[in-house]
Amino acid sequence: MSVPLPLCIIGAGAIGRRHIEVASASPAIRITAIVEPDATTRATLTTEGLPAVATIDDAPAETRACVIATPTPDHCLSTLAALARGWAVLVEKPIADTLDNAQLMAETAAAKGLPLIVGHHRRCHPFVMATRAALPDIGQLVGLQGMWSLRKHDTYYDVPWRRLPGAGPLATNLSHEIDLLNVFAGLPVEVTALTSNAARGHVIEDTAALAFRFDSGALGSFLISDAGASPWSFEAASAENPAIAASGEDYIRITGTLGALSFPSLTRWGASGPGEVEWSKPLKRFAPPGFDKVDPLLVQIDRFAAFLETGADDILCQPRDGIAALEMTLATALSGQTHRPVRRGEVPGDFTGVLT
Repeated sequence: MSVPLPLCIIGAGAIGRRHIEVASASPAIRITAIVEPDATTRATLTTEGLPAVATIDDAPAETRACVIATPTPDHCLSTLAALARGWAVLVEKPIADTLDNAQLMAETAAAKGLPLIVGHHRRCHPFVMATRAALPDIGQLVGLQGMWSLRKHDTYYDVPWRRLPGAGPLATNLSHEIDLLNVFAGLPVEVTALTSNAARGHVIEDTAALAFRFDSGALGSFLISDAGASPWSFEAASAENPAIAASGEDYIRITGTLGALSFPSLTRWGASGPGEVEWSKPLKRFAPPGFDKVDPLLVQIDRFAAFLETGADDILCQPRDGIAALEMTLATALSGQTHRPVRRGEVPGDFTGVLT
C-alpha cells in the first residue's frame, strides 16, 4: 500500500465533520490537522483526540493536501492560502461564491501546477456513471424532469451565513443537480427561473422553478425547495447522507425517442416489440440493475489521494466543470431576479446570487 496522504481539513462544520469521518476511515489518508477558528469547536475536536489548530499557518509542514469545507464565500481565500503553501486542494462545491473568484482559484492552481478538485461527490456513486452509459438505450434525448424538495429544519438557518448570498437551495443544493445534468446531458446553455422566498422570508430564495435548454435542443425542468417536505430528492433516493431520511423514490425522469429512464434507480422503459416506438404500443418496463452501496465522500477522498499519486482520474470534478456548474447555478438566480432567460456567458463575474 502507498504511504497515506498527509492531509488537513479546513472547517469543522457539518460537512467538515463528514470529511473528518471519511478521512479517518480511509487507509489512503492521514489527517495532519483540522483547521477551525472557533475555539469551542477546537476544544471539542481536541477532546476527541483530533489535531485541531486555529489557522492554516498552524498546520504541520508535512501536509501535502487539504479539503476545504468552509462556507462558500470563504472558498477562494482558503484555496489561495492552501495553494500558497504548495498543497493540492479538494474544495467543497460550489467551487466559489463568484465566477471571478472561481477563475482566480483555477488559474492560480494551474500556474502553480497543483491539483484543484471540486467536491461534486455524487459522481462517485456507481449508479451515476451507469446512468450516463445507459442513456443511449432510450434514443435521442428529448427532455428531463426533476424535483428536489427537502424541508430543512428551522434551526439549520440559525447559522447567519446560511441566510445570505452564497447559501440557499440554489447555491447549496442546485449546484449538485447542475453537475449531474452536465454528466448526463451536457451543461445547459440557457435557464429561465422563477424564485420565491415566501416560505422562509430570507434574502435568499427557498424555492425555485427552473426551465433548461441544452446544446442538443433537449429541454428540462426542475423544482427545488428547502421549505417543501417531500420524498423526492437525491439524498432521500440514495440514502447517501445518514442525517437525511431515506425514501427510495426516484426524483429525475429522463425521456428519449426510444424510451425513458428513472434516476437513480435506473428503471428503464422501452420498446415492447418490433417497429416504431409510439403511443399506441405499451412500453416494456426493464427491471433496474443493483448497485453496491458506497459512501461517496469516502470514494471521493480515496480517488483524490490516488489522483495525486498517478495524475489520472476520469470521475473527479475538475475546475472547468466546477466553474461551469457554478455559472449555471448563478444564472438561475440571475434569471429569477431579472425575470428573463439567462444564457451561458451572461453572468457577471462578481455576481454572488443577489443583485445589488
